[in-house]
Amino acid sequence: MKDLWLLFSFLTLLIISPTLAQDKPGIIFHPSHEPKKQSAPYSDAVEAGNLFFLAGQIGMDHGTRTLVEGGIRAETTQAINNIIEVLKQHGLSLDHVVKCTVILSTMEDFSAFNEVYSGFFVKKPARTTFAASGLARDARVEIDVIAVRN
Repeated sequence: MKDLWLLFSFLTLLIISPTLAQDKPGIIFHPSHEPKKQSAPYSDAVEAGNLFFLAGQIGMDHGTRTLVEGGIRAETTQAINNIIEVLKQHGLSLDHVVKCTVILSTMEDFSAFNEVYSGFFVKKPARTTFAASGLARDARVEIDVIAVRN
């Protein structure tokens, strides 16, 4: 009898599970919390289950829509503060970040970038860092992250 009940439960799950999955959106494309970015052709954050994929952030002051002055250290600080603001909109913090991708305009900035970065990411998420010629708005750094809601 117990085996029959287990079989019945399993078959019920097979029938009901697809219906339940359709009731919950698997992927949520969140609009930006920044009014000036509402019409951007991308989402600041995409939620897939308990994962949050954030769009890359540069050292832009969103109030003035200009890059901050002061070089790689200032741009890195602003880019990370921008990430913090996006995470905050979803009840997350830097402690939830598990992966960072960092693009520098030149590897010559690596040491200075790393000094600033290390002060923010104390939990040491996995990271990929490389250089590319030509970042948006002539930025010196762009950072994107993946965060996990526990």
